[in-house]
Amino acid sequence: MSWFKRIAFFGLVNIGIILMLSLVINLLGIQPYLTANGMNYSSLMIFCLVWGTGGAFISLWISKWMAKKFYRLQIIEPGSQYDGLLQMVQLISRSANLPKVPEVGIYHSEEINAFATGPSKNNSLVAVSTGLLNKMDKSELEGVLGHEIAHIANGDMVTMTLIQGIVNAFVMFFARIVASLIDNFLSSDEEGGGLGFFGYIATVFAMEMIFGLLGQTFTALFSRSREFRADAGSAKLVGREKMLKALHALKRDYPVAEKQEPTPMAALQISSKTRLMKLFASHPPLEERIHALSGR
Repeated sequence: MSWFKRIAFFGLVNIGIILMLSLVINLLGIQPYLTANGMNYSSLMIFCLVWGTGGAFISLWISKWMAKKFYRLQIIEPGSQYDGLLQMVQLISRSANLPKVPEVGIYHSEEINAFATGPSKNNSLVAVSTGLLNKMDKSELEGVLGHEIAHIANGDMVTMTLIQGIVNAFVMFFARIVASLIDNFLSSDEEGGGLGFFGYIATVFAMEMIFGLLGQTFTALFSRSREFRADAGSAKLVGREKMLKALHALKRDYPVAEKQEPTPMAALQISSKTRLMKLFASHPPLEERIHALSGR
């Protein structure tokens, strides 16, 4: 899928989400939070919760479909060329006591990556790149698959979505409060013009950027902690040595992976050293993950 088609695809998905949430707001009878008497904080909080958490959970709900479309995933069927990969996932899923074996897909890319997605343990997907399949041996691959299935077993996708949704809601809430306070302050001066419609919108946008960056540090902290838990989960499912081998394999191929284009759904993607702040990293450094799993 070309970048133009990808942008168009996500644009259409976002438009669909906006329309769906607008319909929900109308059905719930949520009143406008800006009134002639000022800001209605109750309506504002409900508005932000609907948009913040609603958008996050709709994205989670359609995450499998989006992954299949975005990556052009080839879903593996029994008896196919990649039947061995499917059998690995089935075996590890049974060890993890998943109620249903995830769908397994591959996508053609030189990047060394795997990810898990889906709205629930009953409706999940594990995807692996051909680059990873070509670079890793059987035990290393088992470690990676154990990591991804541990994410599903831990309910990480749902928990991450809930945290991101709540953070989004508070970002929207405080951005509008600050914009309203600035507007009221400017309205009380001698000229009394306030921000104006476009000024208010621009201020809200700027505040969302600032609060969004602050909120991202919290979601990134949780994201890093879930990686440690998934590593430990993989160690229990397939053996600590196999998970350690997988991490060492990623470290071995890090110079190659570092050059690859980052992917938004990557669950085992290596964090780039070029990131400005470690606080915003979604994954811990490989050295820290190896150290934590080794118990040293």
